[in-house]
Amino acid sequence: MTVTDYFLPGSLSEALDLLGAHGPSLMVMAGGTVAMPLVNDGISLPGKVMGLRHAGLDDLREEGGGLYIGATVTLTRLLRQRAVPMLSEAARSTASWSVRNMATVGGNLFTPPPGGDVAVALLALDASVTLAGPAGTRVVPLGAFHTGFMTNVLQDGELLTGLRVPAVAGDTAYLKFGRKAANTPSVVTVAVRVARRGDTVTDARIALGAAGPHPLRAGAAERALVGSTLGPEVIEAVAAVAAEESQPFSDGVASEWYRRRMVRLFVTRALERIRQGGEGR
Repeated sequence: MTVTDYFLPGSLSEALDLLGAHGPSLMVMAGGTVAMPLVNDGISLPGKVMGLRHAGLDDLREEGGGLYIGATVTLTRLLRQRAVPMLSEAARSTASWSVRNMATVGGNLFTPPPGGDVAVALLALDASVTLAGPAGTRVVPLGAFHTGFMTNVLQDGELLTGLRVPAVAGDTAYLKFGRKAANTPSVVTVAVRVARRGDTVTDARIALGAAGPHPLRAGAAERALVGSTLGPEVIEAVAAVAAEESQPFSDGVASEWYRRRMVRLFVTRALERIRQGGEGR
């Protein structure tokens, strides 16, 4: 173990002061379910670590018909909220109960694929992230937060403090496919939200996990869906577009070829669930 200093700030301002004083050499973590395996395996060798458990970032509340989620809210607490059912389902699908008791919603955004199951649902729900730093606070749409594999828009001295999920219209469906029924890395994760006026789709979100360098939206598939009627032929065509624009990879869980096929299959299943009235908000 290389850690010589461990800081446990009691407020956000104290955390930002510590980050400003120590800079990029300070490892920041909350639950530690992402960071500690890197330390234990010798991949990351930090000298200084800051934990955010006591920094006052664990607020979870309904807000204006939506939901505010502090960065250090655990997945167990997210699972138990009832305001946004898809987020409960996403949290339930992530890891084991013991990990969920420690893992945080904010930390889930930094989990490399094939992890980050909750981030996929948040993406489909138009969530935004709040970032605090020396220059103040700024809000960034979650869709613009990730810039590549394990890279994001966080600037030096900034911390992710929370997320907001707005009140959004439409029906939702969340599906995760893994090699086991539970506590399994994702082959593909799909989160879909569809709003309709009569039979016509007026708005759509199709978010994919384990199908690219980070959770991503299938924008071309969404555009193909809007203005259409949610019938079998449309669903088949939209799923094919989503598979084509996905960016799958090969690892020990699944091959690139298989992941792309599963994107098509599980986008189809998610849209069929909505068409048949299976899951709604």
